[in-house]
Amino acid sequence: MSLDKAQWLDELAESLSDRGWISFDITPWLGAELLQSLQQEIVVLDQSDALKIAGIGRGSEPVRDRSVRRDKIAWLQGDTPSQAALFEFLHDLRLGLNQRLFLGLKRFEAHYATYHRGDFYKAHVDSFQGRASRIVSLVLYLNDDWQPADGGALQIYSRENESEADGLILPEAGRVALFMSEEIRHEVLEAQRTRYSLACWFRQDVIPLPLSALI
Repeated sequence: MSLDKAQWLDELAESLSDRGWISFDITPWLGAELLQSLQQEIVVLDQSDALKIAGIGRGSEPVRDRSVRRDKIAWLQGDTPSQAALFEFLHDLRLGLNQRLFLGLKRFEAHYATYHRGDFYKAHVDSFQGRASRIVSLVLYLNDDWQPADGGALQIYSRENESEADGLILPEAGRVALFMSEEIRHEVLEAQRTRYSLACWFRQDVIPLPLSALI
């Protein structure tokens, strides 16, 4: 398989512009070894109870409403070899999207997420309109041998009609969903087995410097 990264980035940008989202297999770009390493990391975190119940809303103390979402998360810091390799790829992707769509993306943040049997995340968007925070969302799945009966699919809704389904993405290992954070409503359907993923958001804002750094 001949890989042309520039052409691939063109296709991503075109789909984000025309439809608001795209799904693709990222294995040719990250490699099976890196995907397996990321999968091993989240499995260890899950089995050691290192993931925390996720919340909803903004601010330092998000509301933990299990009627809306039931996943557990752990934020990535890029401090392991596999995370560092992933961050390098995400950095290049950020630059590529900026060059093609003029989004002004300045940084990204990412976390692991685990959905156990019975867990879900009701329909939502990842960012409020005009807040210049999360602009593009990326979800990478890390599950082997996933079947439709296993549930946990990502339901994508149309940008033009948020009540109209526009796509259903199974959380298979190496599969990615990339979409506009403010425009694409989506939900995680109830999982019937443990489901692992990695979510990333490309943002326009910057991290405020602590006061001590300005003195």
